[in-house]
Amino acid sequence: MIRDDTGAPVPVPGRVRRVVSLVPSLTETVAATAPGLLAGATDWCTHPAGLDVTRVRGTKNPDVERVVELAPDIVLGNTEENRAPDVEALRAAGVAVWMTEIRTVAEALASLRRMLTEACRVPAPAWLDEADAAWAGIVPGPRRRAIVPIWRRPWMVCGRDTFTGDVLARLGVDNVYADHPERYPKIPVEELAAAGAELAVLPDEPYRFTADDGPEAFPGLPAALVDGRYLTWYGPSLVEAPAVLAGQLAAARTY
Repeated sequence: MIRDDTGAPVPVPGRVRRVVSLVPSLTETVAATAPGLLAGATDWCTHPAGLDVTRVRGTKNPDVERVVELAPDIVLGNTEENRAPDVEALRAAGVAVWMTEIRTVAEALASLRRMLTEACRVPAPAWLDEADAAWAGIVPGPRRRAIVPIWRRPWMVCGRDTFTGDVLARLGVDNVYADHPERYPKIPVEELAAAGAELAVLPDEPYRFTADDGPEAFPGLPAALVDGRYLTWYGPSLVEAPAVLAGQLAAARTY
């Protein structure tokens, strides 16, 4: 029996025909590779556009009974996105659940390759090789220290051991809170403004920061408004992410 990223044994059948994904980026990964396999996805699975599959509520509150009714050969999840009680309930109902655990770009590329080939029983797609090449070819410019808010009211930022932090580090941006004990700490805005950052990186998800909502909290500090899908998703977006994010970071300005 094969094991997922957490080391849990997963009874994957020899042929997989039906997949339910509980993570938007994993949904896009399967849809871009073997779209006919998807039988269900969360309400938050927005890529690819027009995806026509049964919806099973959100990542944090999936409709476990509905997932079971869909009779999937495998359910795909992630340790950061999905709650352990939901995973346990699915497994108790006899459903095979494959959990990914991803905190770096390298882990993402390796994990997605295993998920597709071992959990979904499909060949590794060409876009994975393209993503490997895209990230291997990065030549970062001068390093900058940044704060990376992901929410406001209350303000929350990326802390230690996050995929987002690793993406930025590869692009020459060092997270001021990379050594914080928490992965997503709540930090008062006054402390953020005085953290010694040279840049504020403001994604449009999970909180939708815009030119009119976010930069004004850090007067005098250049802000880079970036596409959250390229910053936080692991999947086909990894192919274009280095170039897109590099451009958005270079366009940082004081608002």
